[in-house]
Amino acid sequence: MKYDIVLCGVGGQGGISVSVLIARAAMDAGLAAKQSEVHGMAQRGGEVLAHLRLADGPIASPTIPRGSASLLLAFEPLEALRYLGWLSPSARIVSASSPVRNIPSYPEIEGVLAELRSVPGSLALDAEALAREAGNPKAANMVLLGAAAAYLPFPPELLARAIELGFARKGEAVVAANLRAFEHGRAANS
Repeated sequence: MKYDIVLCGVGGQGGISVSVLIARAAMDAGLAAKQSEVHGMAQRGGEVLAHLRLADGPIASPTIPRGSASLLLAFEPLEALRYLGWLSPSARIVSASSPVRNIPSYPEIEGVLAELRSVPGSLALDAEALAREAGNPKAANMVLLGAAAAYLPFPPELLARAIELGFARKGEAVVAANLRAFEHGRAANS
């Protein structure tokens, strides 16, 4: 079994953190995990890309070949369009629908979302609104992780445990807020 995930967005959205949480949960499930990441301009607003490869055996390379990813997890919709070429024909897409207008020529969001939604297996959701509803406006990344949980090759309970461990040093309130956002994302994709 192999399962390749492309995570993309812009700096400050927590995409790399989500990649680490997925890798931790996968390893707890007995899978191998390799990750490669690009931090754009290493500041808020710059491109962020991570390749995360999961398998039940050895993984030779951390980078995903074009046309073979199982999941595209996008924290920004225009970034999702940029990485469609990495998807296999049966891939799933989970994307935020709220744009980060970090370039002056950002296209009309309705057109971006229409193109994204035209891809079979895509889900675009207002992760920011769901995070606010869950009580933590900064947890849109956890909402998207929750929505993607249905497609990952291990039980969502392992992701919840990874969230608990990953945020433990920030206190119980932060853990609880992130778990609520995760559950809101799961409910949005049920």
